Amino acid sequence: MEYLPNIVFAIALALGIGFFVRNVKKLIRNIKLGKKVDVGDNKPQRWKNMAKIALGQTKMVVRPIAGLMHIIVYVGFIIINIEVLEIILDGILGTHRLFSPIGQLYDVLIGSFEILAFLVIVAVTVFWVRRNIIKLQRFIKPEMKGWPKKDGNMILYIEFVLMVLFLTMNAADFQLQQMGADHYVQAGAFPISQFITPLFEGLSVPTLIFIERTAWWLHILGILTFLNYLYYSKHLHILLAFPNTYYGKLRPQGQFNNLESVTNEVKLMMDPNADPFAAPADPNAAAPEKFGASDVMDLNWVQLLNAYTCTECGRCTSECPANQTGKKLSPRKIMMDTRDRLEEVGKNMEANKGEFVSDGKQLLDDYISREELWACTTCNACVQACPVSIDPLSIIVEMRRYLVMEQSAAPMELNNMMSNIENNGAPWPYNQMDRLNWVNE
Repeated sequence: MEYLPNIVFAIALALGIGFFVRNVKKLIRNIKLGKKVDVGDNKPQRWKNMAKIALGQTKMVVRPIAGLMHIIVYVGFIIINIEVLEIILDGILGTHRLFSPIGQLYDVLIGSFEILAFLVIVAVTVFWVRRNIIKLQRFIKPEMKGWPKKDGNMILYIEFVLMVLFLTMNAADFQLQQMGADHYVQAGAFPISQFITPLFEGLSVPTLIFIERTAWWLHILGILTFLNYLYYSKHLHILLAFPNTYYGKLRPQGQFNNLESVTNEVKLMMDPNADPFAAPADPNAAAPEKFGASDVMDLNWVQLLNAYTCTECGRCTSECPANQTGKKLSPRKIMMDTRDRLEEVGKNMEANKGEFVSDGKQLLDDYISREELWACTTCNACVQACPVSIDPLSIIVEMRRYLVMEQSAAPMELNNMMSNIENNGAPWPYNQMDRLNWVNE
């Protein structure tokens, strides 16, 4: 019976990590459904981007209030994991405050954890008020109804409760230290939880131990639960922001990718000495099986990584000129729809032994409408605004490419423009010889 708590803890830890590993494997499998793309160039710049954007949070502080609060929560999440390491080792070894022998440094660490925990409580409270009382415009868009709204609030509740449990555990521990209870050696500084201890005055040692142990167990079990909740939540970006910023687009934002097969065909048309019937010298330059994208498997794996990394913060949508003028387009919804469809495809494969069986649905039309796609002005405002280097525009362009090159389904105005370019060498419906007639008017 002496080792029963250690055994129970080891089982809980193994289950928590096991489910987390299973979810990571599902995530990697789904992302790998995307097409291959070469992103191995300019590694020094990629590492720099990851350090600045993901670690340094440089794009978050563009909006100072939200940025500062996010940094508090982010730093709190990272730093307090040191305390989680001690809890895990204590749980396995049956010790209590294993790191306490490091002396004054331990006092500094525990004191810092408590201050950060308190700041996290303040920050998540402000975030909750912004979402549910002030109701900022970007949090009440149509795509944020239902589960996305519940998920955003659930994350705040979990973070709030975890920090309260941490402070409660320390407050009970501090009170037990003052009473000289067994195993509760004098260790740690408690600048915040010391103000909670008056609530425990008059309680017996067994009652305080029960409170401390209950808070300890709920705290670590809550962290393990939260770890596995990440896969189903927008907070997956906690893990994916780093690879996503590393693989983010490096070329100028206004530069679009051209299909190599189309580029070669244009070059062929412009070369008077070329044989139009000759086979391409480079077999890789031949026309692809499909132009553009109509479903998630047509996108590349970086675009699918983007979809899973989306924080649903809505900065892209709030900056989108099409959305601001009442158009249906929301770049955030584009990413959420891509992720939802990818999840649906993944579940389809799980149900069919790893093979995708056609379900009669696709990303285009069933999730993202043509009206949304053609509302985009391709201004890149959404790309610039994203704090974790997500590129919604690349998905929009690929789906437009499919509509134009596979279905000839461009809007009438665009078809007219392309016909004019083909016939007149310009987007206007005038013969080249007549372009300067306006001068005579």
